[in-house]
Amino acid sequence: MDFDLDETQREIRGLAADVLAREAAQERLEAFEKSEAPYDDVTWKALAQAGLLGVVLPEDAGGAGLGPVELAVILREVGVRTAPVPVYASLALAAVPIGAHGTPEQRALLAPLTEGATILTGAYREVGPAGEIAATARADGDGHVLDGVKTFVPYAREASRILVPARVEGGGVGVFLVEPAAVTITEQPSATSEPLSRVALDGVRVGADALLGGTADGAAWDTLRRSAVAGAVAVASGVIEGALELTKEYTKTREQFGRALAQFQAVTMQIGDVYIAKRALDVAVWASVWRLAQGAGDAEEVLAIAAYNACDPVVKALYTCQHLHGGIGLDITYPLHRYFAWGKHCGHLLGGGEDRLDALGALIAQEA
Repeated sequence: MDFDLDETQREIRGLAADVLAREAAQERLEAFEKSEAPYDDVTWKALAQAGLLGVVLPEDAGGAGLGPVELAVILREVGVRTAPVPVYASLALAAVPIGAHGTPEQRALLAPLTEGATILTGAYREVGPAGEIAATARADGDGHVLDGVKTFVPYAREASRILVPARVEGGGVGVFLVEPAAVTITEQPSATSEPLSRVALDGVRVGADALLGGTADGAAWDTLRRSAVAGAVAVASGVIEGALELTKEYTKTREQFGRALAQFQAVTMQIGDVYIAKRALDVAVWASVWRLAQGAGDAEEVLAIAAYNACDPVVKALYTCQHLHGGIGLDITYPLHRYFAWGKHCGHLLGGGEDRLDALGALIAQEA
């Protein structure tokens, strides 16, 4: 396995970094947070104009048809800048499974995404362990009736479609494209400015054209689930990168007892711990998305390792960054608070460290 990005991937990374450095600068983020808007439309349109929203979309929808590694590259840069845009929701939770399994008519929903003219999302989480499905889809004529509750759905009100996984009669899992107007959406608390919602489906009827790919064999759900985890750990990888850089600069310039903080051995050791947590997540992220791109059989296991690192060691490392900053780390006029909130947010989306360890243990037990 080669951890070096190829030329195309490096160009995507450079382009994303340039756009977000310009559009998600500190002053712009402060102005956005005062606006109470659900997302930064200017940055969203800038990403579209740069062609970044079409990177993983299929070619017949106007995209470049690239894969998990390229998606991770973009989402990691979003995390580095804590940019308030619905890239994770629209691409990882929706565009990837639609592009992989959708009918031509369903893939046509992706075309406006390349221009930033629409938002899509997916209902990856339910109450209970991450990845489990209790929502049901009962056959009704040529369509289905959906019942159940989804949690932590990003941009549910703003999306044109919500991808809803549900268990059909016979035990299979299908993914359904549902219009937000058909469900009951209740706002949920979020650690960041990103809107999260509880989505209740109470006898919601959808037609035959709503079933992604027209089948409920679980393939679309597997793609959605893996893409959701891969996207979240990529964002978390960018978040800890940004927090570490901020903390390094602070400890270099902040003085105590006539010396820079970075000159104290205890501070150096703590910075080293943060770096180790960051590198461990980086390795797991690139290993998992590479395996996804190759269709490797152990992709699920490596994703679980990445998710655990994002939920536990990285969150602890963010606490260390806060500690090394002292009181200013909690000041909302200083950018570290965003990284801390985003890191916690990613951990919530992934289900938490203990849940990810349970998932990893179950995967290992299956191989025994």
